Amino acid sequence: MSQTFAIANQKGGVGKTTTSVNLAASLASYNKRILLVDMDPQGNATMGCGIEKSQLKITILDVLTGDIKTEDALQRCETGNFDLLPANGDLTAAEVELLRVNNKESRLRHALARVKSSYDYIVIDCPPSLSMLTVNSLVACDGVIIPMQCEYYALEGLSALMTTIGRIGKFLNPKLQVEGILRTMYDPRNSLTNEVTAQLRRHFGDKIYRIAIPRNVRLAEAPSYGQPALSYDKHSKGALAYLGLAGEIIRRGKSARAQIERAG
Repeated sequence: MSQTFAIANQKGGVGKTTTSVNLAASLASYNKRILLVDMDPQGNATMGCGIEKSQLKITILDVLTGDIKTEDALQRCETGNFDLLPANGDLTAAEVELLRVNNKESRLRHALARVKSSYDYIVIDCPPSLSMLTVNSLVACDGVIIPMQCEYYALEGLSALMTTIGRIGKFLNPKLQVEGILRTMYDPRNSLTNEVTAQLRRHFGDKIYRIAIPRNVRLAEAPSYGQPALSYDKHSKGALAYLGLAGEIIRRGKSARAQIERAG
C-alpha cells in the first residue's frame, strides 16, 4: 500500500529539502518505487536531483492548475533512481492561481491520486511557510515527517506546526498524523542537543526517530553536484544516516500494517 509523507516545518534551514531528496534516494535503494514532489518555489529539491529548474517547460504548477496531467509532468532523477514532480519560481503564482479554482486545498491530493498506485512512497518537500502550497501538501499526505534542529527556537516552531497539523487534520484531512520527528544537524556532544532531545522524548515518545542526521560536509556538498548523498558519497556519515532512516520508516510501516491485520 502506497504511503505519502510531507516533509514539513514552518521554520527554515532545518534540512527539509536535504531530507526530502536523500530520503527519496535511500528508500529507492531498498528497491521501493519512489516519487518526490517539489512543492517549494525555490526549486531546491529539483536542482538537488540534477534538473535545471530554469529550463523546465512543465512543472508541478501546471499539474495543480489542471493544465497538465500528473503523469505528463514527471521527470526522472537518474542519480537517485526515483521520479520527480519538479518546481521552479513559477510556483509562486500558485498562491494566486489556486484562489480561483474549486477545492483549492485538495488539488495536490487529486493530482497524486492519478499516479499513487505506481509508487510505494511519495515524498513531498514543503516550503518553509504556512502557505496554500503547504496546506495542499498536508491535505495530500498520510503523515508528516518533521525535521528539526535540537535548539530552543526549534521547539517554538514545532509547537506552531503541531497546531497547524491539528487544524488541517480536523477540517481537511482526518487521517493526518505526525509520522515522526527527525533530529537534523545533530551533535551529541552539545548539551543543548541532549536537553532538547530529552524534551522531545517526553512529549512525543516513539515518534522520535532513533536515527538522527549528523552535520556532514558531504551531505552539504551533494546538492551542488545535483546528486543525493548516496550517489555523491555512499560511505559518508550523512548518506549512511539517511539509509538508516529509510530502513526505520520501512520497518515502522510493516509493524503498523501487522497490527492492523491482527486487529482485523
